Amino acid sequence: MNGAPSGGDPARRCDLAGLGRFPSAADPALAGWLETLVADLAPDTDSFAVRFVGDRSMRHLNRVFRDKDRTTDVLSFPGGETPEGHHLGDVVISVPQAARQAAQRDEPLGRELRTLLLHGVLHCLGHDHETDDGEMERLERRLRRRYLRDA
Repeated sequence: MNGAPSGGDPARRCDLAGLGRFPSAADPALAGWLETLVADLAPDTDSFAVRFVGDRSMRHLNRVFRDKDRTTDVLSFPGGETPEGHHLGDVVISVPQAARQAAQRDEPLGRELRTLLLHGVLHCLGHDHETDDGEMERLERRLRRRYLRDA
């Protein structure tokens, strides 16, 4: 996979919000890459949403939903059936935290955002690295080789 859409279902919506606040994260190929990822991993999905936020918003969400009073890189909220079809879920990414992690690994921010999106999609699909004895980690490692090799 090189990130090109695989068939591209026009009914499927992958909504990305908030990137305009973070010019360093601007990547015109990100939406197409995400569309491909969701189409391949969750072909019955009709919608999926991503919001890019700053550390303050992420800290607030992490406190409210996980009772952890600190920022984090990604939060996932699995979806379900809606009147419009199957909503895979919602993912929130802290761009400043992603940028720090990318810098620590000396990798481009775009690759880190894709890594976090993949991680979030897997959580929305029901995987949980905190309880599965490494199953999600192994799957994520395989999928990174497939979907992130050119990022």
